[in-house]
Amino acid sequence: MNDVYSFTSENPYTAFGIRDSIKNFAPKGKIATVICIGSDLVLGDSLGPLVGTMLKKMNVPCYVYGTLSTPVTAKEIVYAKNYVKKTHPENFLIAVDAAVGDKNDVGLIKIENGGLRPGLGVDKKLGKIGDISVIGVVAPKSAQNYDLFNLTRLGFVYKMAENIAKGISVYLSETNPFAERGNLAG
Repeated sequence: MNDVYSFTSENPYTAFGIRDSIKNFAPKGKIATVICIGSDLVLGDSLGPLVGTMLKKMNVPCYVYGTLSTPVTAKEIVYAKNYVKKTHPENFLIAVDAAVGDKNDVGLIKIENGGLRPGLGVDKKLGKIGDISVIGVVAPKSAQNYDLFNLTRLGFVYKMAENIAKGISVYLSETNPFAERGNLAG
């Protein structure tokens, strides 16, 4: 089984590829919790909070942490990780975040079997979070990563967020045994 799947936001089937990738990596019989990491203060880093906000508006049948109004930033990662483990010990965690990468990877959405390392692009060592990673590569890696995050176009990030939110939503609606109950608080 492949450990990383990549999709472009320009492909009309990207959301379904995201769904299928999560389905391949998800532990059977476990319910998902989603944590969307990032800051609404930095445009390129707003991917996670945008996805979280969209998932909440879609009324997905799972707990969602990290939205534009209540973001989960790098500062809160340690606390968020502990909170989610204690609050949802039986669930698996889908972690969503923006990333910098190779110039040729900009625009790709990558789904990986395993946790992601938030803040890595700006040289923060915060440890891993999540069981499945969903990252959007929003800018090329360089010495000025912070500046590139600020110069990322909103339309570009928003399109990625729409695809990620739709893919996660379709996955949840097809696999969550509580789908008929509507969005859970979180």
